[in-house]
Amino acid sequence: MAETDMDDLIEIIENEGNIDDIPMSIPMMPVRDVVVFIDMLLPLFVGREKSIKAIEESAKSHRYIFLSVQKDSDLENPGPDDVFLVGTVARVQKMLKLPDGRIKALVQGIAKGKIEKFERKRSWFKVKFDILTEEEIDSKPIEIEALMRNVRESSEKILALRGELSGDVGAILEQITSPGKLADLVASNLRLKVDEAQDVLETFDQKKRLEKVNDFLNRELELSTVQAKIQTHVKDEISKTQRDYFLREQVKAIHRELGDGDDKLAEIENYNEKIKKAKMPPECEKEALIQLKRLDQMHSDSSEAAIIRTYIDAILELPWSKSTKDFLDIKKAAEVLDQNHYGLEKVKDRILEYLSVRKLNPAIKGQILCFSGPPGVGKTSLGKAIARAMKRKFVRVSLGGIRDEAEIRGHRRTYIGAMPGRILQGLKQCGSNNPVFMLDEIDKLGNDFRGDPSSALLEALDSEQNSEFSDHYLNMPFDLSQVLFVLTANMTDTIPSALLDRMEIIRIPGYTHEEKEAIARKYLLPRQIKENGLVRRSIHISDNALDTIISEYTLEAGLRELERKIGTVLRKIARQIAEGKKGKFSVTRQKLIKFLGPPIYLPELDQEESQAGLVTGLAWTEVGGEPLYIEVSLCHGKGELSVTGQIGDVMQESARAAFSYTKANMDRFNIDRDDFENKDIHIHVPAGAIPKDGPSAGIAMATALISAFTGRVVNNNVAMTGEISLRGRVLPIGGLKEKALGALRAGIKTVVIPEKNRKDLYEIPQSVKNNIEFICVQELDQVLDIAFVKQDDEPERDQGDGVASEISEDGDSETGCPDDTDNGIASDNEVHCDDDIGRKNDNDVVAGEKEL
Repeated sequence: MAETDMDDLIEIIENEGNIDDIPMSIPMMPVRDVVVFIDMLLPLFVGREKSIKAIEESAKSHRYIFLSVQKDSDLENPGPDDVFLVGTVARVQKMLKLPDGRIKALVQGIAKGKIEKFERKRSWFKVKFDILTEEEIDSKPIEIEALMRNVRESSEKILALRGELSGDVGAILEQITSPGKLADLVASNLRLKVDEAQDVLETFDQKKRLEKVNDFLNRELELSTVQAKIQTHVKDEISKTQRDYFLREQVKAIHRELGDGDDKLAEIENYNEKIKKAKMPPECEKEALIQLKRLDQMHSDSSEAAIIRTYIDAILELPWSKSTKDFLDIKKAAEVLDQNHYGLEKVKDRILEYLSVRKLNPAIKGQILCFSGPPGVGKTSLGKAIARAMKRKFVRVSLGGIRDEAEIRGHRRTYIGAMPGRILQGLKQCGSNNPVFMLDEIDKLGNDFRGDPSSALLEALDSEQNSEFSDHYLNMPFDLSQVLFVLTANMTDTIPSALLDRMEIIRIPGYTHEEKEAIARKYLLPRQIKENGLVRRSIHISDNALDTIISEYTLEAGLRELERKIGTVLRKIARQIAEGKKGKFSVTRQKLIKFLGPPIYLPELDQEESQAGLVTGLAWTEVGGEPLYIEVSLCHGKGELSVTGQIGDVMQESARAAFSYTKANMDRFNIDRDDFENKDIHIHVPAGAIPKDGPSAGIAMATALISAFTGRVVNNNVAMTGEISLRGRVLPIGGLKEKALGALRAGIKTVVIPEKNRKDLYEIPQSVKNNIEFICVQELDQVLDIAFVKQDDEPERDQGDGVASEISEDGDSETGCPDDTDNGIASDNEVHCDDDIGRKNDNDVVAGEKEL
């Protein structure tokens, strides 16, 4: 730009012109999407009829026009209320009519104005307005000078980033000394929104207007910096990609000239051959070929090609048509099961039944079995034995602690590092589509914001649906109908009902003392001798020693602790041999203290003799049954009842029901009425650190209360379990088998059970029934008659009344439970499942709690 032109431009900017010549009533034209500032030179294309008439009227007379911005730019015919009142008085410098009827006008802002009145509204707008002038600043403070310098520097930086900076622009900015004119000039060249520009226009204080423009400049500078950085990065990436492409094409051309094979073509042909050999379903093969075609069309080194290649590999590794042939010799399968596990007849029978049905009907679908029982009873090892008996592959997946649904059904391929779920991964590892698939610890599944894994198992564990199991990563159906799913759980209460409904529950109780001895001799001892590097003929553990280890050093339903104790004894012997000692080592009962220390489990001191107010109950836990003692103490007070021992709400209610029954029948039991008003009753359940809940301690609490009030002594050899009603009826309970085994381990000789649990005696092993006398009762009076120690002045109880001591395997009883019609136990056609009780079993407790 020439020096004279520069001076003219600066003069135009610095001088507004003679605003005194502007008429106070001029045409008004609404404008859209642009705010015209003072001294701003702007071309406008006018097409609306009202606007054309307004600018033509202006051109006929004084060439001044009032420009006001529309509030809504979409309005075609705005009214007086649709425009901002503060606008710009502009002069039409040039005007040109276009062939299409529109007008192109070059306008320049002269002054700010505010509309006072609309004088004409119909064919075109004419307004009366006031000129808005600003006070000149003679001496600018340091703050304004700094602000103006910052605005100039920011403007130059933005223009530099846009590639529009020149020396003329810098000179123009330096020559402007008015803060308001500098703000108007910069704002007119910023890409501001209409509302932001109008806000600047309506700010009359020059300093505030410059501050607003400075804020907009800073924002625009940040945006321009990021935009320039992005453009540079994209340009570099495009250049690198183009360079790599040309280099690879040159390498391919060189290989072709040398006669080398095309690796990509060989890879595609190899994949195509593998897909045909996989013998997958037609729809799955079609999808695999589509993905292979996509891979062929992509560059070999692209990230998307790597994802598709991994997906095709995952498809081809699955055993679509690979299966093992079942071993269907029932007798030999029974021998294999007996070799690996002692007892567990019910489980073995169920497996042999499945093999028998499969032999007669090879098309039968895979079963879903769930082994439920305490830890250490052999649930997991039983799954391996099933696989060996059937000669199938074995897969085990531990579900304990899994909280992510994608662990079961896989991840979507859109995620980085996606992979199939654990079910398909297990099938891929074993290479067979009909293995024995063990899902261990199904009751330990969790759920949180990542999903509910138990719900993801619903499809896999449904024999009617799993023939088209859909994994999120695979996104195509896979047949799981030939898989024999075996699940394990310590308790079924935490398993969702919908999932539990899909399983066949096989309950595995704890082992009896005799079973533990047999298993220790046949399995545990030989295995520990081998693991500790010993020779079997040089080790002898006497029967008394093994019996003592079971009864005084372990107290569990399973066998893990017993095997650890045997291992401890053998390690002591291994150390002696390693130190040079020779000969045959014999372990007797007297030497156990040397190997294992003093006995750990002894009968509780309170039960060494019969006492008043102390009753033995029976509790069910997820690790087996065990005795539970109920204590009642009376002291001077106001008749308040307190229950302690960290017990749950259900057990609290049982205690209140027992107390109400005792209070309602005080006259029958010869209890002084004053005792309820002048004494506080305290019921305590020892082992206060262990949570306890359940209703089946009801009769034990009622017996303890009556014993404490009457002073009658309770026989310490009698244990009882049953729910109490307010009428004294004894209601049924659950977990009788586990409780019976716990009573046997504790050395209890007599167990009182509800009459309606009589059918459950069929499930109790004969060895337990040979050592424990089970007595079935219907009313609490019968319980008291059995539990209280007979005094000299009381007649002896008829020993034939309600005793179920001997029950043969076919269900006949030698000494039956009391019944209205028959003294024998229920016949075979009367032995039903636990649901016939007509109520929920009370072993529904939180894991880790002790239930009564």
